[in-house]
Formats: sequence, structure tokens, C-alpha cells
Amino acid sequence: MPTLEKSQGKVAEFCQMRMPKKLPNFVFFMSCAVAILLVGCNHENMVQQTSTKGPIVYVALGDSTGAGVGARDGGYVARIFKRLVERRPGSKLSNLCVSGATTADLLRGQLDRGVALNPDLVTVGIGINDIGHGMTLEEFSKNYEQIISTLKEKTHAQIVVSNLPDISTAPRIPGPMRGEYQRQIVQFSERLGEIASRYGVTVFDVHTITKAELPSHPEYFSADGFHPSDQGYELWASSMWPTVARVIGE
Repeated sequence: MPTLEKSQGKVAEFCQMRMPKKLPNFVFFMSCAVAILLVGCNHENMVQQTSTKGPIVYVALGDSTGAGVGARDGGYVARIFKRLVERRPGSKLSNLCVSGATTADLLRGQLDRGVALNPDLVTVGIGINDIGHGMTLEEFSKNYEQIISTLKEKTHAQIVVSNLPDISTAPRIPGPMRGEYQRQIVQFSERLGEIASRYGVTVFDVHTITKAELPSHPEYFSADGFHPSDQGYELWASSMWPTVARVIGE
């Protein structure tokens, strides 16, 4: 981007150019004055363009992974916000995530509260407990679509949703159940992606990352054998941050 000093230099060059001998002095003076005025206006515009990024209101909706169960230093939400506030000082976080929440719980207890906060950014991480509670794919789909459609209709927020992490290799999952659990995680993640696509919502693909990383990294699970550890949440947050940064213009 051109600096003020460079622009002023160009004005000086303009004013030092050999002007036609018949050009009256006052015309030459006015030409230089106009050029200086334009540089000043352009500089002001440049300052305004680089100063538009201010603090934002971040609302997180979801389950225990958003709440940070299993870690000492917070889940992916807290870690995303730490990165966010470094770049947007003064930003505010309202973490409405609740351990054990399903899509139905989010609809009842989090969605209206989140909308009322007039957020600029919303992240949604929900669905794994729907499987654990035996919710059907159609029930999940209906609830999820209501969540996304409400956020799109009632907020101006940028929305980033995480699909379902593949935790089928978690120590707490009995071996015989892992195959079926993984199959459902894939189904629910695919349906989530279809809904998000219809509404133009950004999806962060934590499913692919966890499927590749978790089987060979037991340290990514916490002591309870189910939730992420601090290392697991850091993997999630560090992988997710570029997506969040892009949607907020960083």
C-alpha cells in the first residue's frame, strides 16, 4: 500500500516538472494545491481502510468440547478466543456451551440467548451426544436445520460449524461398538455438511483431522478416556483458527 511519504514525493515530482512557459503562475500554484489536497484525501481513506477491524462479539454454542471438559486450560472455544482477542482487542466471548448438550438442548437453552447477544461470530459444535442418546438422523437433521436457519435469519453473524469429531477410538468406547459408532458419526457429519451448505455456512472439518490423528495419539484423550485433553483441544483450536480468521477478515 502506498505511504503518505511516497505520495507526497509524487506531488513534489509533479510540482517540479517543467511547465509550459506560458502557463500563468497562479494556475501552476492551483494545480499543486489540488494535487496536495488529493493526496491528503487518499491518505485519510487509507487510514480508514486499515482501521475498520475492531472488537467483535463471539458467541459459542455447543457441548462439552466447547465447554472444555477434560482439560485444565479450556476447550477449543477458549483457545480460539485467545487467538481472536490478540488480534481484535476488546472482543467479548459468551460461551454458552453445556456439557452433555444435544441439538435439542441447544435449541431449548442456548439458541435464543445467543441470538439476543447480537453476535458478530458464532461457532457451533454439537451432535456427538445426539448419537449417544440414540437420536435418529432425521431428528438430528430437523434440529440442526432449525439452529442454522435461526442464526441466519436473526443474526448478522459469521457462522462456523464444526462437524463431528471421530472419537470412535476413544478408550471409553467398547471395541465391539466402535464400528457402528464411527458409521453414525460419518452419517451425522455428512448431513450436517449438507445443511450448512444449503445455508451458506462455513464448516470446519474436525472429523477428518480426528480420524487421522486420534488412533495414533492417545495423549489427545483426557484421563476420562472420552473428552479431549489439553493437547487434543489445542490440535482442534490450532486447526480451526485459520477458518475462523478467514471468515472474520483476518
